[in-house]
Amino acid sequence: MFFNTLKLRFLTFNADNDRLIVLTAPKGRFFMGVWMRSILWDVDSQKLKIINQLVLPAELRYLEAETFANIYDYFRSIAVSGAQATAVCGAFALYFAAREAETQEPAAITEAVREAREQLIQLRQTAVNFQLLTAKILQRAGAFEGSADELRTFFLQEALEAAERDVETNLAIARYGAELLHDGDEILHHSSTGALASVDYGSALGVIRMAYEQGKRVHVYVAETRPRLQGSRLSAWELEQYGIPYDIIVDSAAGHLLRAGKVDKVLFGAERVAANGDVINTIGTYMLALGAYDTGIPAYSAFPLASVDFESANAEAIILEEREPSEVLSLQYHGLPVAPEGARARDFAFDVTPHRLLSGLITERGVLCPPFFRNLSVLKQFGRDE
Repeated sequence: MFFNTLKLRFLTFNADNDRLIVLTAPKGRFFMGVWMRSILWDVDSQKLKIINQLVLPAELRYLEAETFANIYDYFRSIAVSGAQATAVCGAFALYFAAREAETQEPAAITEAVREAREQLIQLRQTAVNFQLLTAKILQRAGAFEGSADELRTFFLQEALEAAERDVETNLAIARYGAELLHDGDEILHHSSTGALASVDYGSALGVIRMAYEQGKRVHVYVAETRPRLQGSRLSAWELEQYGIPYDIIVDSAAGHLLRAGKVDKVLFGAERVAANGDVINTIGTYMLALGAYDTGIPAYSAFPLASVDFESANAEAIILEEREPSEVLSLQYHGLPVAPEGARARDFAFDVTPHRLLSGLITERGVLCPPFFRNLSVLKQFGRDE
């Protein structure tokens, strides 16, 4: 049986089909006929099943992971993206590394897992959620007393618990954020911040989903989010499953909509947040927040507190990932390349949105208002899980 499930409206898939998998286990969440889990642990096969973000929206297909190398490849290809999804899949990667360690010495297993974690960090240097979660797991593993097999089971249990915590955290974010949305709101959304970017529900898109579930009539402008088009490929696909009205817009249309008064709220997530509230997020977020600030439209970043890097006073020194130019150069228009042969490109994955441009930060502990440094410091002082 599956540990968690996903079921789409009006669709049923064969669990034995390696392309599309149905999902009928008892655990999950029912919303207007939709179950939505993007990361599933299959108890029978002992494999992790992950929605392949690279083939959406044309096809719903699950990737299977049963080795550390599988997760490594999915990170490298960006088949798995989103700070929360990365963290949870990373936790399962630690388990696979422990399972594959050719030793019965618990200390040697932990060291092998530590080395595997370092390999993943090199692929996702901006993703602080992954770094914090896996560091905590390794810290607890260092104090673990038991056999090698028990230690391997420990790593699996930590990953399973991380997946469940992610869902509960997202639901809390959604509940607090939904209070900011009103009936009839027009919302401008950037990137992929829903269940596909987490285990279930998501952050900014989860806020929209919760408001709609509460009966608020909202409409979403989905920014394409170039060059990987997470908005038009992933967020629009999710909104389609939930039945939430939306329109896809090109990224450069956002300023027009804001200036024309057609937007009530701007929502996006966060890959990493500095202690002062500076937000690092998918490229294009800064320009969107700047336009919202200039037109007096409130802009909110929604994220779990695990995304906060309290060691960085601001975002200036945080490493921002740059990806392969092929993501930009491989784009096509009417089936033809959009760039001339031999063209060069830069593929900046993230940008920094200064905290001064933000109206609030939506977290599982509530909506934080400026000054963000003081309010985030309070949460650090009393503990993120208090």
